[in-house]
Amino acid sequence: MLHIELNGREPTLPELAAIAVTNYGHFTSMQVRDGRVRGMALHLARLDDANEKFFGDRGDVDDELRLRSWIRHALGDRGDASVRVAYTDQGVLISIDDPVEEPTAPIRVRTEVHQRPWPEQKHASTMGLRYAHRTAHEAGFDDALFVTPDGLISEGSVWNIAFWDGGQVVLPVAPMLKGVTVVLLQIAMSMTGVPWTMRPVRRDELPDLLAAAALNSHSPGRRIAAVDNVVFDEHEKLTEILHGAWDNVPWDDI
Repeated sequence: MLHIELNGREPTLPELAAIAVTNYGHFTSMQVRDGRVRGMALHLARLDDANEKFFGDRGDVDDELRLRSWIRHALGDRGDASVRVAYTDQGVLISIDDPVEEPTAPIRVRTEVHQRPWPEQKHASTMGLRYAHRTAHEAGFDDALFVTPDGLISEGSVWNIAFWDGGQVVLPVAPMLKGVTVVLLQIAMSMTGVPWTMRPVRRDELPDLLAAAALNSHSPGRRIAAVDNVVFDEHEKLTEILHGAWDNVPWDDI
């Protein structure tokens, strides 16, 4: 069941209406289990960076402690939940919903030339990615994978992508959001000795790669069965590596 709080209290209808009408701000999303979350410091850093970008201000320690207390207050007695923390021109909107279980079904995606505005930020301007998801679905695919005008693979609609080239995990370099899950996996793979690299990946390279996976807070490695007409059959190794690394990521108190 959805529960929403604004600045640590129940929001008024005019406040929610103002947020909906202006649609200005940024957010982060996380999965909470037993009152803890993976990568809490990264979520806080993301919010702080975006506050500076969109509101011209960075928080201090007191702001961080206040935000943590608001999240705990909104959670109440829920140990497991989906949490969305949004900074708006009305204040901090925290949404608590049911936890999301990791999806297991593979997906088929199609490439689309698109770049989100302010691609390094997780912001409220989501019309483009939602439109891409919708049109991909109408064309018989599950989702869209964005490509820059010069042919570089960047990101999915609400996820990052990882590839397997037979020897290492390959993470694309392009203008995009560097998700918390990706950063945590990079750290975990480095600590466990998993070979990985970041480099530009062109769309015309896809037939030379062996596997692909979608990464976000819902899954550290959801199998991508195909991109356009390129089918990826050798998914077991990539899935094993990503999930194995994810198992080594610690949980943080809120």
